[in-house]
Amino acid sequence: MVVSQKQKSSIELNETSLALEELEKTTDTVYKSIGSILVKTNQDDLKQELGEKKENLEIRLKTLERQEQRLLEKLKNMRAKIEQMLTSTGVQAG
Repeated sequence: MVVSQKQKSSIELNETSLALEELEKTTDTVYKSIGSILVKTNQDDLKQELGEKKENLEIRLKTLERQEQRLLEKLKNMRAKIEQMLTSTGVQAG
């Protein structure tokens, strides 16, 4: 579950970064998607909105990475305990 959330956040961060890059290149009228419609919007407001979204996604991604590392460490410790229990009872692991 953490891995899929991390992957989704990473994709969304990439899309947001690309949108910001494209927004920097244009001086044309810009639109943003709200549901199934496009609404004309101020370019500076959209840049700020996308910048904040990017910042939030970066924080979310770092949080998920730390959570994933903690879970992997717990799994490693549990595996070691199980293997120790199995060897102490004379059962071969794997």
